[in-house]
Amino acid sequence: MSLFNVYPLYNITPVSAKDVYVYDEKGIEYLDLYGGHAVISIGHAHPKYVEAITSQVAKLGFYSNAIRNPLQEELADRLEAVSGCKDYQLFLCNSGAEANENALKLASFKTEKSRVIAFKNGFHGRTSAAVAVTDSKSIIAPINAQQKVTILDLNDIESVKTELEKGDVCAVIIEFIQGVGGLDQATKEFFEQVDVLCKANNTLFLADEVQSGYGRSGKFFAFQHYNVTPDIISIAKGMGNGFPIGGILIHPSIEAKFGMLGTTFGGNHLACAAGLSVLNVIHDDFLMDNVQTISEYFFKIAETIPQIKKIKGKGLMLGLEFDFEVSDLRKKLIYEYQIFTGGASNKKVLRILPPLTVQKKHINQFFEALVNALDA
Repeated sequence: MSLFNVYPLYNITPVSAKDVYVYDEKGIEYLDLYGGHAVISIGHAHPKYVEAITSQVAKLGFYSNAIRNPLQEELADRLEAVSGCKDYQLFLCNSGAEANENALKLASFKTEKSRVIAFKNGFHGRTSAAVAVTDSKSIIAPINAQQKVTILDLNDIESVKTELEKGDVCAVIIEFIQGVGGLDQATKEFFEQVDVLCKANNTLFLADEVQSGYGRSGKFFAFQHYNVTPDIISIAKGMGNGFPIGGILIHPSIEAKFGMLGTTFGGNHLACAAGLSVLNVIHDDFLMDNVQTISEYFFKIAETIPQIKKIKGKGLMLGLEFDFEVSDLRKKLIYEYQIFTGGASNKKVLRILPPLTVQKKHINQFFEALVNALDA
């Protein structure tokens, strides 16, 4: 049986990894500055992460949500402490798309409305409602397009106000740093005014922190750079350091009812063990401090390279924008300099999403290779 061919692949086969490095079947070492789409938060094969999963699977890997799982309660308490999101409630699932799907469903339940406002170049996942609010027509099938969605420009607060005042919008969903779209951000004033308008119009404010969360922006969540209070926060990618886990943090004003959300695999014992180890390492190893230190160092060097037209993003969710498409540059970096980087729907942006354990020496290695590649 052949694989369903939906991924354009680089001709590299990783077989092992350690911290910020990946090794292929030939033993070639690659510097990972992409982290598998920002998934690797605490470094590949972190010993505390490996021990947590190994220990848990030896005892109990899975049972359904029909029974008590104290690890879920422990993860919720730990997440509240590390994130600062006091009194929010946690619902666990398996991925970012599933997190956003449940966030949108919950907003519709709460408000008894069905239309959603999202934004140009936004990406929220590939499940039914999540892909409908994603600004990419090529991945939206007709069955998804039945959803009631209005896509607006970032920073166009008057359009947001006009649409919300129509009274049929259940949710506004937004990335505080766009990932796939190319690291664009709205202004502080825009984010904060949207929050106010949502609260005035019985509309839930959904913060998509799937990629920008878990310390990647320099704060635990990217929305924490602003004076806003999301009603629902979606999380995934860095949450499990590679183990599939996602979830939503739900404001205490939203009441749970039996059966309104559900999942078979979400919040399983192995996922919770992985999630707890990630939070412990982020806290114990001061990784958010490291994010800020390395980010400042990255910006300082990037500003000296004339071919870079714009430096985008925050923390270690970064983009370098050029005046040419970067596909060939990415190939050169991976095949000639053994460095993984990422692309975006903005074809001129090179995405940098390393493990939060990355050090200055790795940034030096990247910029030395980038300058040589650009000169070549």
